[in-house]
Amino acid sequence: MSPRGRSLASLVALLCGHVLSRTGNVVALFAIPFSVLAGGGGPIQVGIAAFAATVPVVIGGPFGGVLVDRVGYVRASVVADLISGATIALIPILAATVGLPFPLLLVLVFLGGLLDTPGETARRVMLPQISEGAEIRLERSVGFLDASTRLSTLLGAPLAGVLVAGLGAYPALSVTAVAFGLSALITAILVRMPRIETPVQSPESPAGYWQDLRVGLRFAIGDPLLRLVVAMVLITNMLDAARMNTLLPLYANEYLGGAAGLGLVAGTFGGGALIGSVGFGFIAHRMPRRITLAICFTLAGGPSLIVPALGLGLGWMIAAAALSGLAAGAVNPILGAVQLERIPVNLRGRVFGLITAGAWAGIPIGGLLGGISVSLMGLTVTFAVIAVLYTVTTLWPLLGGNWRLMERAR
Repeated sequence: MSPRGRSLASLVALLCGHVLSRTGNVVALFAIPFSVLAGGGGPIQVGIAAFAATVPVVIGGPFGGVLVDRVGYVRASVVADLISGATIALIPILAATVGLPFPLLLVLVFLGGLLDTPGETARRVMLPQISEGAEIRLERSVGFLDASTRLSTLLGAPLAGVLVAGLGAYPALSVTAVAFGLSALITAILVRMPRIETPVQSPESPAGYWQDLRVGLRFAIGDPLLRLVVAMVLITNMLDAARMNTLLPLYANEYLGGAAGLGLVAGTFGGGALIGSVGFGFIAHRMPRRITLAICFTLAGGPSLIVPALGLGLGWMIAAAALSGLAAGAVNPILGAVQLERIPVNLRGRVFGLITAGAWAGIPIGGLLGGISVSLMGLTVTFAVIAVLYTVTTLWPLLGGNWRLMERAR
């Protein structure tokens, strides 16, 4: 097989492994609350388990990124999937044998999610070299990876429902462990990094773990464009968390006929985002990045916020979700390509982990602020305020300045 053919095969294997790993995460997040209930837990225990499942995603980003750089991208991805699969598999095994006390369940849930972000970071930072070897534009391969992430969500949610309803929570977690194992197997056997000249780490670069982390943090803070990107995405993620976790369930209960209507809206958005990610990858290299990002990012949130601000019904919400989803499909390919281009090869794991943690830092706050805002201003007014804040934030790149650095070098 030619070098280009091997790189193409590696890209396909990477995407397949990513779909399996991400689908396993979605099923696990869905099944774990039901495993708590099956063990006799109540709402408080379910909430604690949900917290234990999501906190390691943020913690693992900055602290696991250094390990990704140190052990290698392929090895890091394989190890992350193996450890996640093993810890998840222990939940049904212990429950069926010696018993599973709730504190032990929390420990396993936490450990199972601790390497999820480093594993995804490892797969993402492989893209530049594999894309170059396969002679595929970086925006397109990033679009494919983002599309596979969205596909995993579309597949994982209904699959989790079927598995939990048909087999039970613990068997569903066993299937999840198998998915992680298959992802590790595919990555270990089929993903090969091409031999491409890369910058050599300077001899002044420190060798200690914490020193390596500081080097990554110094680069992330010092890069004028990455600072702007993290700030913008932190704000939009916080507003999205308020919308998705608090406002939309309340709106669905009052205007959309309950959870079924909300599920239809969410599915429409996810399908649109999947189509947008794949389609944009084929035209991204012809589009100006800064203007395209501002317009698509604004459309990704604006219509889905304005419609509920006006108190409109399900049909309008579905139409807005379709438009927003298509536009959202262009956002991550642009941002992902820009970040991969600007971060030096030997720093990609740790800087990506830090960027992820910074961008997600506002998510836990968003839901809380959304609930407080509804109690003070009302539901539709809160949607209107968030729509204004979201639009102002996403149009920020149009002001120019350091945002111009995101355009391709000529």
